[in-house]
Amino acid sequence: MALHLLGRLSGEGLKTMHLTGSKAFTENMRKLVGSRAAAQFGYFNINKRGDLPPNQFDALVLDEAHRIRENGKDRFTKAEDWSGLPQIDELIHIARVSVFFIDDRQIVRPGEVGSSELIKEAASRAGAKLLEYELDAQFRCSGSDGFINWVDNTLDIRRTANVLWKRDDPYEFRVMDSVQELEHAIRQKAVDGSARLVAGFCWPWSVPKSDGSLVADVQVEGWAMPWNAKPDAGRLAAGIPKSSFWASDPGGLDQVGCVYTAQGFEFDYVGIIFGLDLRYDWNNNEWVGDKKQSHDSMVKRSKEQFLDLVKNTYRVLFTRGIKGCYVYFMDEGTRRFFQSRLE
Repeated sequence: MALHLLGRLSGEGLKTMHLTGSKAFTENMRKLVGSRAAAQFGYFNINKRGDLPPNQFDALVLDEAHRIRENGKDRFTKAEDWSGLPQIDELIHIARVSVFFIDDRQIVRPGEVGSSELIKEAASRAGAKLLEYELDAQFRCSGSDGFINWVDNTLDIRRTANVLWKRDDPYEFRVMDSVQELEHAIRQKAVDGSARLVAGFCWPWSVPKSDGSLVADVQVEGWAMPWNAKPDAGRLAAGIPKSSFWASDPGGLDQVGCVYTAQGFEFDYVGIIFGLDLRYDWNNNEWVGDKKQSHDSMVKRSKEQFLDLVKNTYRVLFTRGIKGCYVYFMDEGTRRFFQSRLE
């Protein structure tokens, strides 16, 4: 929808840009549209220096706006190269109209602060007129709000009326008996459509070997497969896509994607390895986050946010499939809990 809006506004002669916080998504769009239109795709830090004039653009289309950060600087930014403003203010100031596409429950990293409330506060500071809409249809999960609501309820992200999921629903949800069965099913679905394996961040993420091949870091009961390549991986062996193109390159089927490469993309089918960083505790009837099982250094440092961020991570992974979602649970108790929510 964001891309359709970009095309419509540009077609009317308006100076418009599409911005995200995702290198993978932006690089794929630049590759898809070609060199002439690639300049219309950029990142939320476009105005981190604060040197763009007010109303530089007629419109900004801000996709995946939950990934807006507290500010636009990173560890390489010198003090004189930062505006000193919150990133949301840097963006609103440079456009006559800012259009935010946002899901408040997709924040998966500390420092990501994008929310509906943040946008409202920034609009008030800027004296801007605010119009708020809720999309009543979506493409992922076969357009099924019911499945997303069921995932939210099951992970205890929010209470919904969707407590049980029907096994015979047109949207295909399956619990797999082994990771081998999961891989086989995803490879079968990839023959006639798009499909990818993804996992929680429960294994190390190694640099490539000297020959450019990837280390099979994701290991489950004798089965192993590498993560997608790191963003700074350098030279890669033939057939291995760069990190940004894992979701679109056929070679991505031979690696497991993490949430940072999968977020923003949809596939016909998604296969999830549900790791041990999040488990259901039957004794206390609650979800438990286990930092010892996580290899995401930033999320592990998030203190009391850890549980919510890991829940959101799996929510993002569960909702990448357009036609279906297959899951292998490493923890038997968590597997039984999800199965108890099926009918």
